[in-house]
Amino acid sequence: MAAAKHDFPVEQIRRYLEPGPVVLVSSRFGEETDIMAMGWHTVMEFSPSLVGCVISSANHSFGLVRQSGECVINLPTSALADVVAKVGNCSGAEVDKFAAFGLTAEPAQQVGAPLIRECHASFECKLVDDALVERYNFFVFEVVKAHVARSPRRPQTLHYTGDGVFMLSGKTMVRKALFTKVC
Repeated sequence: MAAAKHDFPVEQIRRYLEPGPVVLVSSRFGEETDIMAMGWHTVMEFSPSLVGCVISSANHSFGLVRQSGECVINLPTSALADVVAKVGNCSGAEVDKFAAFGLTAEPAQQVGAPLIRECHASFECKLVDDALVERYNFFVFEVVKAHVARSPRRPQTLHYTGDGVFMLSGKTMVRKALFTKVC
């Protein structure tokens, strides 16, 4: 039997629809770098590998990404939960987040923004479509280089549901046999 449903505030639906893990976006323009926590992103295409994301114009990273046209999307694991929360609750205009939170900047291969060594994966991105930036702060990036740790194969990632609450990625279910044309 299905559970009874009740009315729910539409401004809180993100608690159920967040698309993926929280990531740390690193950026650089000139000599200035920043890191921001982000939960609003979506894979848009496989090849070329396109990722769309919202970066608020109120965020310090917005200007760096807008001016440079690039960034690195870094995937932290649950081991970095406290760091992720702290990064997301201060401004890069006021603090060097790499130094303040003990994160290590490493050079990228195809963009000027740094990788974050402590993250499980880092995806170097170039801005390919900014048509929705002015209206919605929505950027479309192409991932031009990917760096992923060999282990663990399926890391435990953080998923933000709002109001200071994170869920952790959980048990993995494999259904490869069902991914064939059945009708």
